[in-house]
Amino acid sequence: QVHLEESGGGSVQTGGSLKLSCIISGYTPSNPCVGWFRQALGKEREGVARITSRGDATSYVNPVRGRFTVSRDNSKNTVYLQMNSLKPDDTAMYYCAVLQPCSLQVKNANYWGQGTQVTASS
Repeated sequence: QVHLEESGGGSVQTGGSLKLSCIISGYTPSNPCVGWFRQALGKEREGVARITSRGDATSYVNPVRGRFTVSRDNSKNTVYLQMNSLKPDDTAMYYCAVLQPCSLQVKNANYWGQGTQVTASS
């Protein structure tokens, strides 16, 4: 049974940083392509960043490029999202998901975590 669990969310002031973690278990073959998504209150879920199975390629949406960094440690079955220079517009529930195919779209997400709340306030 595939299970994803996010952690690391919290409340910060504008300009602050947070690092999210996503632990993946039960997926075969191991180390899938993973995407980070977010959903703000009253808005649709949107992609944020994606990392390939070996971590050799990443992609980001324009609003977070240069501020967010996605990485992974396959020895720990964990994918990370380092978020710097947070803005109020980044406030949302953040989710990780297994992507198949490896393209950052909601329709490609096969398995989801339960989410972790990120709040950035001015």
